[in-house]
This record gives sequence, C-alpha cells and structure tokens, in this order.
Amino acid sequence: MDNQSPRTARPVSFSRAEQVHIITPADVNSSYTLFGGMLMQWIDVVAGVVSRRHSGCATRTAAVDHLNFIAPAYIDDIVTIDGRITFVGTTSMEVCVDTFVERLSNPNQRLHVNRAYLTMVAVDENGKPTRVPELICETEAERADCEAGMERRALRHRTQLY
Repeated sequence: MDNQSPRTARPVSFSRAEQVHIITPADVNSSYTLFGGMLMQWIDVVAGVVSRRHSGCATRTAAVDHLNFIAPAYIDDIVTIDGRITFVGTTSMEVCVDTFVERLSNPNQRLHVNRAYLTMVAVDENGKPTRVPELICETEAERADCEAGMERRALRHRTQLY
C-alpha cells in the first residue's frame, strides 16, 4: 500500500478477533495462577490479528498501555480474549484487548480479568510504516472508544512514551 494512496475505511466489526484457551499446568506460575507473560503473549497475538485484519498488511507492536491484571485465572479456567480496534491514526492502530474467565465452579459467570491497549503499526514489504484504512464507528460505544483512544494517543505523544 502506497503512503500517498487514498485510505479506505473499515468498520470496527470487520477486524474483531477472539481467542479461547483452557488454562493448563504449563500456563501457570508457582502460585498456580495464569502466568502474566503467557497472557501477554496471547494478548499480543489477538492484537496482531485485529490490526492485520484492519490494515490488510503486516503489523508490529509499538506500545502496550494500561495492561491491568484485575483478577487471577486458574488451572482449568476457560480464558476468552476479545480484541477490537478503538482508534486509527495514519499508520498506527490502537487495539483494545479484554480478557474474560469462566470457572468450572461457576460456568455461567464470565469474569473480566484484564484489559490492555496496544498500539500496532502497519508496515509494508520493506518494514516501513504504511497507511491504514480509516475507522468507521457504527455505535455509540465504538464512538466513545474512539474518542478515548484519541485521548490516549495524545497522552502518549505528550509523554513521549515512544
């Protein structure tokens, strides 16, 4: 994609992604809770899928903001990781990834255990940043996400985190 070409637009729903895991002994730390690094890897993969779907090209993780571990997850819990685009710049995209847990002891309850915001940058075949499609927000929630994403982006630029 040429950096001068017109930008297409895609709705948030176009690039949503979901990943599901059952936590096994290989996924936990010495406290028998999900190892944070494992969850971070799964989050990064989901953000990569979302950003590739939206941009139509390869992407790279530029930043991870607000990775909040709200509650633990344990062996045999079902972990669902949902990702969606919240804001789009010229070559970058903010992806919100939410993690939910269902416990065997209460399968009807879905606990929100993590939220992360990742900035993903689209790259061309030479690894250079390239333009991405604009974002179409179809619901009030999506518009609110986009406004909040715009504020987070401005904060990142003001504090020069990257």
